[in-house]
Amino acid sequence: MPEKRPFERLPADVSPLNYGLCLKPDLIDFTFEGKLEAAVQVKNATNQIVMNCADIDIITASYAPEGDEEVHATGFNYQNEDEKVTLSFPSTLQKGTGTLKIDFVGELNDKMKGFYRSKYTTPTGDTRYAAVTQFEATDARRAFPCWDEPAIKATFDISLVVPKDRVALSNMNVVDRKPYPDDESLVEVKFARTPVMSTYLVAFVVGEYDFVEARSQDGVLVRVYTPVGKAEQGKFALEVAAKTLPFYKDYFNVPYPLPKIDLIAIADFAAGAMENWGLVTYRETALLIDPKNSCSSSRQWVALVVGHELAHQWFGNLVTMEWWTHLWLNEGFASWIEYLCVDHCFPEYDIWTQFVSADYTRAQELDALDNSHPIEVSVGHPSEVDEIFDAISYSKGASVIRMLHDYIGDEDFRKGMNLYLTKFQQRNAATEDLWESLEKASGKPIAAVMNTWTKQMGFPLIYVEAEQQEDDKVLKLVQKKFCASGPYTGEDFPMWMVPISICTSEDPSCAKMQILMDKAELTVVLKDTKPEQWVKLNLGTVGFYRTQYSPAMLESLIPAIKDLSLPPVDRLGLQNDLFSLARAGIISTVEVLKVMEAFVNEPNYTVWSDLSCNLGILSTLLSHTDFYEDIQVFVRDVFSPIGERLGWDPKPGEGHLDALLRGLVLGKLGKAGHKATLEEARRRFKDHVEGKHILSADLRSPVYVTVLKHGDSSTLDTMLKLHKQADMQEEKNRIERVLGAISQPELIQKVLTFALSEEVRPQDTVSVIGGVAGGSKQGRKAAWKFVRDNWEELYNRYQGGFLISRLIKLTVDGFANDKMAAEVKAFFESHPAPSAERTVQQCCENILLNAAWLRRDADSIQHFLQQRRAPPAPV
Repeated sequence: MPEKRPFERLPADVSPLNYGLCLKPDLIDFTFEGKLEAAVQVKNATNQIVMNCADIDIITASYAPEGDEEVHATGFNYQNEDEKVTLSFPSTLQKGTGTLKIDFVGELNDKMKGFYRSKYTTPTGDTRYAAVTQFEATDARRAFPCWDEPAIKATFDISLVVPKDRVALSNMNVVDRKPYPDDESLVEVKFARTPVMSTYLVAFVVGEYDFVEARSQDGVLVRVYTPVGKAEQGKFALEVAAKTLPFYKDYFNVPYPLPKIDLIAIADFAAGAMENWGLVTYRETALLIDPKNSCSSSRQWVALVVGHELAHQWFGNLVTMEWWTHLWLNEGFASWIEYLCVDHCFPEYDIWTQFVSADYTRAQELDALDNSHPIEVSVGHPSEVDEIFDAISYSKGASVIRMLHDYIGDEDFRKGMNLYLTKFQQRNAATEDLWESLEKASGKPIAAVMNTWTKQMGFPLIYVEAEQQEDDKVLKLVQKKFCASGPYTGEDFPMWMVPISICTSEDPSCAKMQILMDKAELTVVLKDTKPEQWVKLNLGTVGFYRTQYSPAMLESLIPAIKDLSLPPVDRLGLQNDLFSLARAGIISTVEVLKVMEAFVNEPNYTVWSDLSCNLGILSTLLSHTDFYEDIQVFVRDVFSPIGERLGWDPKPGEGHLDALLRGLVLGKLGKAGHKATLEEARRRFKDHVEGKHILSADLRSPVYVTVLKHGDSSTLDTMLKLHKQADMQEEKNRIERVLGAISQPELIQKVLTFALSEEVRPQDTVSVIGGVAGGSKQGRKAAWKFVRDNWEELYNRYQGGFLISRLIKLTVDGFANDKMAAEVKAFFESHPAPSAERTVQQCCENILLNAAWLRRDADSIQHFLQQRRAPPAPV
């Protein structure tokens, strides 16, 4: 590990009260001019002012104490490594307030951070550029010199000088728009003063857009800005936003603090979206929905992302974390409440069950690794911030907040949230402040419980066995850290305070008992529980732990999966726990395969989705063996009954979840080479391409992936043609994600070359390469070689951002031999990617775990898969 370089926050001698900022972007030469007039307070006499500044040239700087002469700075000393500039003055600046003036120039970069350019095509086919911003975490300093730390809040008066035919937006509403004196093709657009806020939430956009608008019940003007000619596609997000604002206002009991909110789709955008106060920016696919060409999962994704970003308007923007160490609170909280909000707007999505599959199990997978990290990471240098935008901050954060909400109860939780938001509004807070407010509201030991979940990494495995004593069942519970590598053997014994709920077959959806397990072992007595009644822990899969049942207890739960008497989220949790226990070598993989066969009657989309993910992991693992075809047979056997029940065409009365399930099942069967599915997919694809019968949006992914997996060069050419013709980014992405299914080596190369071409937006290259790596064994090798061969270009494109981590993970996670782990490690030792260092360690650990899993279980899996196909021996 390289030595962490010493990092110092900015000195507190001088701080801003208000930034008066005027920016003039040049959309042809990709530069901008800026003028800053900041009202500042000198707290300690000093002859220098230190600010953040990156890739900006200061032309002049001066300071004028209130009512006194202006003093010009005599030196600008840039510390580029630390992204700081020191302005030196010839005389001491005395305590008091004054005005700091800086004139500067900068570049509209193409790195999707700071003040950057985003390429778009006009309806007539011209290529143009918009000027947009992305400041979180530490890139406001690329747009103007500032005190770029979340706790240094100020108000902002922003104006933009722009071509008069362009739309100019910022956090606040426009208060004035007048011709620019030096050039009549330009206008100066002035925005209202913002509330006190952090620099990373400031935003401005200059480009060409249409919009749709509405007022929420509480009178806030909501607009969704779309590419020109696509206003229609903003309507769905507009509805969601207009419903969501009043929901949060009511939930937190605090009104939305600004007069308006804009949601805008940006062509080149690295993240999913960014919660800038009053001007939320999105990837096009996270905001735009076309009634005809958008699939159900896209609607759901848009609803979640809108819910997430609007939650930040309170939690994050009104009250902001004191430093990046507490980033998890921002993200974990918004990632939890987005589900609450979608559940309120769309109860038919059954979104909380999907939470378990999308967030909870993902976080547990990562958090079982030795190279995980605690939710709270002490962050020093800003370059370390990017790395903590990961599944631990978001998904584990959201999962422990869900557990906490369940432990406290909704009413007290809301009371505590209101206390917190009211006490800290327009200020900054740390994790402890939230615990204190929730403790006050609930009277429960919140800080003591939560510290065990946020300050140490990992989570417990609870082993449970039952003994019948007359009419009671006595349960013995033992907690130990759960490790992906098998039983925990560490010296220290980390302990968690675990809220545990227990239910029985008497009432599977209601807790018979709730306890807080705060020691290593615990014995509990379940009164009046008959011998034939089963017992299940972790009702609703809310507690962030895994459960290992004694063989007898597990045996009694299997029929409850088959007859569906166990609720869906509990069926999902049980299967997922078993799969991860097998992966860790605590039980045999064959046991899990037998349990998977019990899911034949399963109707629930999310349960299938989780099962499908796990079979996918197993399938990838077994692609390294010579009995890969046997696991494909198993997949076909497990999925064909539900495939036959669903068929290809929606039936009257079906809803959102049926559409998602049909797409999942047909795609799974098609990829596994199920004959009837493949033939039907080919037939429908041909009709689609010839324009005879256009595929419904929900069937496109499964059909595309099926025909590509079993296709040739003409199939690939047809797909690339569809990609070129697609008008919607969603359709382009849909195609990009499945191209990697193609299996011939020369076509795989063609797809990889396509990934870096002009046809693919820079933020989407990663998913094309990832699709190749996940598509086949040959694809995995080719993608890894491609990443190594093109490392310079890829790293230069995404350096520092989280996309580089995602690229590495998608490319190498599926390998399964020790030699590959060494190769990956060696490559990144000679090609360092500091912001992805932890990801590289996690990937190497995963490869070694995969290799151990194969050595341990390959033979028994092969035997099981082959004997279940063999005809029964004659009696």
